[in-house]
Amino acid sequence: METKVIPHIELFTDGGAEPNPGKGGFGAILKYNGRQKEFFAGYELTTNNRMELMAVIFGLERIKTKAKVTVYSDSKYVVDGIEKGWAVNWEKNNWIKKKGNLVLNKDLWSRLLDVIKKHEVTFRWVKGHAGHIENERCDFLANKGINSKDRIKDEGYLEYLEHIELYQEQKIQKEGDLCRKCNTPTVKKIPKKRKMKPNKSFYYEYYLYCPNCRAMYMVEAAKRIIPEGNNLFE
Repeated sequence: METKVIPHIELFTDGGAEPNPGKGGFGAILKYNGRQKEFFAGYELTTNNRMELMAVIFGLERIKTKAKVTVYSDSKYVVDGIEKGWAVNWEKNNWIKKKGNLVLNKDLWSRLLDVIKKHEVTFRWVKGHAGHIENERCDFLANKGINSKDRIKDEGYLEYLEHIELYQEQKIQKEGDLCRKCNTPTVKKIPKKRKMKPNKSFYYEYYLYCPNCRAMYMVEAAKRIIPEGNNLFE
């Protein structure tokens, strides 16, 4: 029985917005077996990061059979988000960061993770505007999108603007405030040992702790200034 050969495809991407936020666009190039296809699109109101994500998503969604895909992007935001496991952890934590912030662009990160599961995908960072042929071409395509007359609405970004307060950092200030990850009332904890980083002039006398998910919150009210010359931590 013959083993089906999985094709190896290269995907080059770039995206941007002018200004940021502002009108945006992305460009993508798919290369396989000596052939290549180019894509671009423009959006009325969006951000650089959303366009970088959309470039990768759009390119991967054009691949209709399981493939080994190497993605080349000049966006550390995108490359590190996948290669360092940030996006996977965000998804596991219901798109809430450690400090309780909601993850920006979660609609696109979720969409990217879904399409990645259909392939074997590796991300590689390339330096932008450094003479990389395909990256320069994708930049050109992204600008075509930015300047096109048929730009479309970025519905995900518009939804974010409608609920921007939810995405801004929500600070926990006192015992009993609800944990931003699981809505459990927080309790005050005093550390058994105080650790101070070099050159720091303060420490936290206590922190707020979630007894359910074990999240920790450092609060301004617990901040204590160390008088100069005090050897408290020596």
